[in-house]
Amino acid sequence: MRFTVAGAPAFAATGGQGSDTERLPVIFLHGAGMSHVIWALQARHLAHHGCSVLALDLPSHGDSEGHPLKDISAMADWVAQALTALNVTGAVIIGHSMGALVALELAAKHAALVRSLILLGAAAAMPVHPALLEAAKTNPAKAAALIVEWGHGIRGHVGGAPTPGLWLAGGAARILQGARPGILATDLGACAAYVGGAETAAVITSPAYIICGEADRMTPPKAGAALSQVMQKASLEILSGVGHMMMTEDPVATTAAIKRGLPR
Repeated sequence: MRFTVAGAPAFAATGGQGSDTERLPVIFLHGAGMSHVIWALQARHLAHHGCSVLALDLPSHGDSEGHPLKDISAMADWVAQALTALNVTGAVIIGHSMGALVALELAAKHAALVRSLILLGAAAAMPVHPALLEAAKTNPAKAAALIVEWGHGIRGHVGGAPTPGLWLAGGAARILQGARPGILATDLGACAAYVGGAETAAVITSPAYIICGEADRMTPPKAGAALSQVMQKASLEILSGVGHMMMTEDPVATTAAIKRGLPR
């Protein structure tokens, strides 16, 4: 689906189904250097099982144009503008990694747009090692390789793709390497600079369902658990055998966990 936000072309994948105001609105938010593509399996499943799905591309990501946004709060405001442009309110916001931070800010600043949160690979703060930040600026291919290495559990490195013919690490690398110049560095910088996440999370009144990967080395389960403890209405689930890229490492288990987090 193509639409316009603040005068710039924007894109959201619908999971192969059109928008339907009678169905539960579900919004997917991708992580740093990623796009709607990372949600392909989850978005399609929910779109064909009772939800009205929009997997957004943030500005200058995927098929969205516009200037890249340099901080998490600005990204949340852009998402609010996008949902307003699409006449979406009371949505389930599903965010991964950087997208989880954006979801927290959105729920705190634009509560009327949010019914509940589902946060994957989430933490109240996401510091980024200076070496990775520097690589993202000067050697994006190296930065992508580092993220792929740390972002997957064991199965992501030993040919454990659940879908025949797919290569988990290679697929993630291709998405990151396909980002526009400077985008990965901008996104990682936004994550590193984000402060006050715990305070933001504490004021959110929407229910939240936090999904962690047992083998996540980027946002380990203890970080997700700490986030759940400061939120007013949060539940926590830990998926065994997967890392930060749980959506592709084990799409069946991840989709099932997301469905458990949907409002009843």
